[in-house]
Amino acid sequence: MARKQLIRALPQQWPVTISQASNGQEALALLRQGAGQVMLLDLTMPVLDGYQTLAAIRDEGLSCKVIVVSGDVQEEAQRRVQQLGALAFIRKPAEPAILERTLSQLGLFDGQTQAPARDHSSQVPLKVNSRDALREVSNVAMGRAAALLAKVLGVFVQLPVPQVNIFEVSELHMTLTDAMHGERLSAVCQGFIGDGIAGEALLLFHDAEVADMARLLKWQPRSEVETAEMLLDLSSIIIGACLAGIAEQIDVRFSQGHPQSLGQHQSIERLIHLNQRRWKQTLAVEISYSLEAHHIHFDLLLLFTEDSIKRLTHKINYLMS
Repeated sequence: MARKQLIRALPQQWPVTISQASNGQEALALLRQGAGQVMLLDLTMPVLDGYQTLAAIRDEGLSCKVIVVSGDVQEEAQRRVQQLGALAFIRKPAEPAILERTLSQLGLFDGQTQAPARDHSSQVPLKVNSRDALREVSNVAMGRAAALLAKVLGVFVQLPVPQVNIFEVSELHMTLTDAMHGERLSAVCQGFIGDGIAGEALLLFHDAEVADMARLLKWQPRSEVETAEMLLDLSSIIIGACLAGIAEQIDVRFSQGHPQSLGQHQSIERLIHLNQRRWKQTLAVEISYSLEAHHIHFDLLLLFTEDSIKRLTHKINYLMS
């Protein structure tokens, strides 16, 4: 999805041949073969991410001009990629005018050039399914949430590739139980609805890390009630920013309920037992945030209702058209 959007944003009169890679390792292999003079590089990728790819380009002395195009818009992310040799940073999804202006400023594109039709012979066919597209939409949204979180906590937030799956409620329970078995958790949920799409955001905090989180926030909760208030406030920031990022991309306005505590200091089994009637079949987006140099991470699940899947898929398919 990201590559399809980016290729469509390129200036049509830019006389280039395009090669594609789905991760940094594939990209480096192409560069070593001399396939790339200019690289448009994402940061959040499997196998080898953008930071590792930039470091390898620098360490191997590979000749390539790199522009980073990423949903991770943390100020520290932008500083780091430029330190690693990137010439520019563009936030996803890339606006054609911004991409063209950046290419022109770097001397990589002359808008006066009358070029023949672009050579697509080396491209991988752009087949994108709805689940992959939702993963990319979620990737952009989580980057915006991370940027806000980074400012609030004064840290660098490490981002994974989001996971997207359709679960029966029993499968969701099994997955959560396997992942969180033996840990004590506090959970916050927040409902959302808009344009025929509804669901709940579920944020799981690990109890062993809550005290460290309070220190980062310069908060000294004196009771369980104040600790719960801290987690509710943090949840509003993370969930609100992530939902806003999704809503903007699929052209929906979500109304959000107040965040609610589902339980504190519970096992995941107990949380599921207490709330099992809330969730049926669901389309689940899983995002695990972790804070660099701190043993702190939390897991965000966006659980879309079964009735919402058709409408959400329609919205996603419109993006791909």
